Amino acid sequence: MFSSQVFESALSITMFVLRILVPLLSTVVLVRCFVSLKRGRRKEEPVVLLEDLASGLSIPVLYWENSIGRSKSCDIVLPDSTCSRDHAVLYRRASGWMITDTNSKAGTYVNDKKIKEAKQIIPGDVITMGTSRFALRRVSEGTVIQQKKKIKQPKISNKKAPSPAGLLGLTNVIHLLLTVQCCFVGGEFNAMPFIPFALLLAMSWGLYLISRKLLGRVSFEIETFGFLLSGVGIMLLCAEDFSLIYVQMGSMLLGLCLFGFLIWFMGDLKRVMKARLWIAIAAIVLFAVNLVIGTEANGSKNWINLGPISIQPSEFIKIAFIFVGASTLDKLQTAKNLWGFLGFTAVCLGALMLMKDFGTACIFFITFIIIAFMRSGSIRTILLTVSGSALGVFLILRFKPYIAERFKAWRHVWEYADTTGYQQTKVLMYAASGGLFGVGLGNGYLKDIFAGDSDLVFGMLCEEMGLVMGVIVVVAIAMLILFARNDATRSRSTFYSISACAAAGLLLFQTCLNVFGATDVLPLTGVTLPFISLGGSSMMAVWGLLAFIKASDERTYAVRRKGK
Repeated sequence: MFSSQVFESALSITMFVLRILVPLLSTVVLVRCFVSLKRGRRKEEPVVLLEDLASGLSIPVLYWENSIGRSKSCDIVLPDSTCSRDHAVLYRRASGWMITDTNSKAGTYVNDKKIKEAKQIIPGDVITMGTSRFALRRVSEGTVIQQKKKIKQPKISNKKAPSPAGLLGLTNVIHLLLTVQCCFVGGEFNAMPFIPFALLLAMSWGLYLISRKLLGRVSFEIETFGFLLSGVGIMLLCAEDFSLIYVQMGSMLLGLCLFGFLIWFMGDLKRVMKARLWIAIAAIVLFAVNLVIGTEANGSKNWINLGPISIQPSEFIKIAFIFVGASTLDKLQTAKNLWGFLGFTAVCLGALMLMKDFGTACIFFITFIIIAFMRSGSIRTILLTVSGSALGVFLILRFKPYIAERFKAWRHVWEYADTTGYQQTKVLMYAASGGLFGVGLGNGYLKDIFAGDSDLVFGMLCEEMGLVMGVIVVVAIAMLILFARNDATRSRSTFYSISACAAAGLLLFQTCLNVFGATDVLPLTGVTLPFISLGGSSMMAVWGLLAFIKASDERTYAVRRKGK
């Protein structure tokens, strides 16, 4: 009896230590990944120069794509009243440097000939915009550098960037600690959780070897983020019900395949531009199929059952939506084709409203705002769109009041604790009971509540792993914004910049809807928590979205271009 009590006490202490170590090591991985990203960034040095023929001074060209105009928001500011605010874009492609006019009033001239389409230029060519005349020069030909503003350079450290293999190994250690906790759910040892751990190990190192050794890529931060969060979600589900793991692990494997395919596909911008129309058509057809044969669940008709397999088409259409939005224009500063994208957005939102999937509709709308603003830079366009959408929401609630009834309990869940507010009250109670480091995997009660492992999974995460781990997961997803933002000016094309920011913004907004919905800060909309919630379609989609952020990193395709 005494030895049994000693064992239980030792086990309890050990599990508590593990619950402290997991968020601590997770924080180390996140911080080190961000440090690795910053140290791996290219220093913003002039690639070529624009020599002002009037003054003889040279303006540095710092990016793959450079906006030129009178506006202070442009990369190259021209103090010339005859130039448009957004006059032209100078950008680099595999064939060389190109310049295109962005519907300026005065037009853009190359060697005194007005250009109507994108025009390739070489060092020595003269570019005229308004009364300003510039000659394209190599960096070696410039003498005086004139900058529109002080360029903030990343601090260069003599320290080596963290080892990608070391960061991935530390991520595996975190998964191992979670696995050990799963093995002792119920107080008795069970070795079955080592199966998903072994699969996580195989998939992470398999992708590492393919990416680093076979393809020669130099970065692995985004993948490490994905494996860290996916592993946390899988082990959380493993402690709840081991049978759930098979679908989740299979979906993760398919997600990795989708991740790799999209990076390959987006490596050729010509291929991207050719495919955009067909992808848009495919997305609309998929919505139509969903509306015709979809199955209604929890008030939303957003599932298609294929025998024992259920898929949620809207999760994959998120990828198509970003792809179409970012690829409808491959240059900066112009609203050209914006109306086409607006029409595509209207079709998507209309389909989602008919499916009664209001949470996903909100996600699509916010993603549209991000893409539209980054493509046009027009606050007026965005305000007009938001105003029109607000009017649409008002009309829907006016003529379909039953929709408002779904959100009646919002901010009043305790008054409806036995009916529509039941789920949120349980989340608030059980999440609070978890404290800072949780009650331990498998020891919570929220897993027994309907949708506890999907829509309410944030509460389950906080209950079993603690508030600290819940915050870390949210911060990790938010950090993807920093990845996308840091790479925005260094990407090879606006397509990469826009798609990365849109994907990161989508993931963050979806996270906010899930977390705030479960805790009654926002209405409960039924969206998943990326990487964590149960759902094969969601797991595949988030890895597909990560591909946009990965593709924006100029290091992703750098080795391939050199043939290394």
